[in-house]
Amino acid sequence: MAKTNPIEFVQQVREEAAKVAWPTRRETMISTVMVFIMVAVASVFFLLVDLVLHRGVQWLLGITG
Repeated sequence: MAKTNPIEFVQQVREEAAKVAWPTRRETMISTVMVFIMVAVASVFFLLVDLVLHRGVQWLLGITG
């Protein structure tokens, strides 16, 4: 395996970073909002599943409360 000196390494990193298609500010904001929406939807879903399972276990065990 050939060794790369630090200067060559930095040059290679800069060349690769230049090839990256960076998202625009608008794309980043839209993605961020979508993530928050999906987190909220997943939270509500798991809350409802938890409530249903909780009630089901209470019913099976005959626990009132």
